[in-house]
Amino acid sequence: MDGNQNANLFDVIVIGGGPAGLASALYLARARYRVLVVEKERFGGQITITSEVVNYPGVAGGSGEEITAVMRGQAQRFGAEFLLAQVQRVDLKGEEKVVSTSRGEFRSFGVVLATGAQPRSIGFEGEERFRGRGVAYCATCDGEFFSGLDVFVVGGGFAAAEEAVFLTRYARQVTVLVRGDDFSCARATADAAKNHEKISVRYNTEVVAVLGEEDLNGLRCRDRNTGDVWEYAPPAGETFGIFVFAGYEPASGLFRGQVEMDEEGYIKTDENGKTNLAGVYAAGDIRRKTLRQMVTATADGAIAATELEKYASEMQGTTGKIPIPPVTRLPQESAREKGAAEIGGFIPPEARAQLDGVFAKMTSPIRLSAQLDKRPISLELTAFLEELDGMTDRISVEYGEGGDPEEIPCVRVLRQNGEDTGIAFHGVPGGHEFSSFIIGLYNAAGPGQALDATLEDRIRRFNRQAELKILISLSCTMCPELVMAAQLLAARNPGIRAEAYDINHFPELRERFNVRSVPCLVVNGQQISFGKKNVGQLLDFLEENV
Repeated sequence: MDGNQNANLFDVIVIGGGPAGLASALYLARARYRVLVVEKERFGGQITITSEVVNYPGVAGGSGEEITAVMRGQAQRFGAEFLLAQVQRVDLKGEEKVVSTSRGEFRSFGVVLATGAQPRSIGFEGEERFRGRGVAYCATCDGEFFSGLDVFVVGGGFAAAEEAVFLTRYARQVTVLVRGDDFSCARATADAAKNHEKISVRYNTEVVAVLGEEDLNGLRCRDRNTGDVWEYAPPAGETFGIFVFAGYEPASGLFRGQVEMDEEGYIKTDENGKTNLAGVYAAGDIRRKTLRQMVTATADGAIAATELEKYASEMQGTTGKIPIPPVTRLPQESAREKGAAEIGGFIPPEARAQLDGVFAKMTSPIRLSAQLDKRPISLELTAFLEELDGMTDRISVEYGEGGDPEEIPCVRVLRQNGEDTGIAFHGVPGGHEFSSFIIGLYNAAGPGQALDATLEDRIRRFNRQAELKILISLSCTMCPELVMAAQLLAARNPGIRAEAYDINHFPELRERFNVRSVPCLVVNGQQISFGKKNVGQLLDFLEENV
């Protein structure tokens, strides 16, 4: 390595791993600039919850997850680097930008802000109270909980129309409540909802309140033209669901006070995505735009990257510092990857090389103890564990039968001496939970994910017993962050247990805790909370409620 090269210095750091961020990484890496993409949750962004994308040019069809996985693979082959971590602080004003994360501090000449936007609440009476108990914001995550029931969709845009059609897979009847005279999205998307036999639409309608005790048992709406109020009540003994698709609010709080924003928090840029700060660009839904689609997000990312190529080159000359150049990794260069692709199985071929790196970092071996029964799901878990066991000598697997039927199938993570780490998964850790399971193993074996000293001290000082049940769905993109946070706490503190349950295989837990949304956190069988949480937020909850 050249003396003026710096292992911790990048030409550009991209904050956010959605389509905008992935496009930026692809363009920069292909132009031979060193780029790091930092994502807190799951690479792919909001589009990964879309089951079918049919309007992305050049792609006949596929899920959002599948399409963005291809994008990430393209960027990786040209040498882009990826980090799953929480960005905690940024300093964007100097020649070298500083991005501090839960896994260390990184520097760069340029930054792309691509953190996107999050679902917006409406504010009707009962919305917060029933969040996770009938009020939902993700059809892919929560639609199955309303199978055979009536469902209402609030909104008149693209997401409302598209997700209303998706919800017909589960719901008995879907009613779309539109504030205006008509849908505001493309006619083809709106017509698919309007013409569906299981969908009805009520225009000029706003939600006033949702009612109920434990479950929703009433909905009150107002006609915006006449002022008339009408109510809905489900059939006796039933509940219903209300899915809110009222747009998004920008996830820009981390950058407040450094880059200029409008009154709603969208980052102000010029036509190329440049902010008021040199070397800082914004791309995707964090900008104000007339069309929020994957195609416009990738265009933003590509334009910002092209501008930053010139800026990074100038900064190399000005500072005399040259980041380590990216390493191109084309598929045909790796015989191991070619062999893995032919093997297939439960573990994705593209994950095998990354797993080798994780296993190599483990400081001690771990044991996986599986409890099984005769059901097909136990056979799936056995096949998954056998495949994982065959990849490394850092993991050994032992099998047993019997135990509480409500807990099986289950795999528990033990240390080499047989000590229980408190980490367990009930079901098969596939889908979005594959990565969280592997990170849980890494945290159990050591050294585990890096945390700042304040969080480490809080975890060490927590001196109460906390039994955490995390009820999840493998299709939920918001679940892994909570699962990983809970597992990290269990690995660090012997008083905390973190057991994740694929709720599709444990319906009795869904009924016991009245779960209508995931992720659902149950602490000591009593305290219940819905929604994703990072390590700090989970600690806050435990300190206040245990």
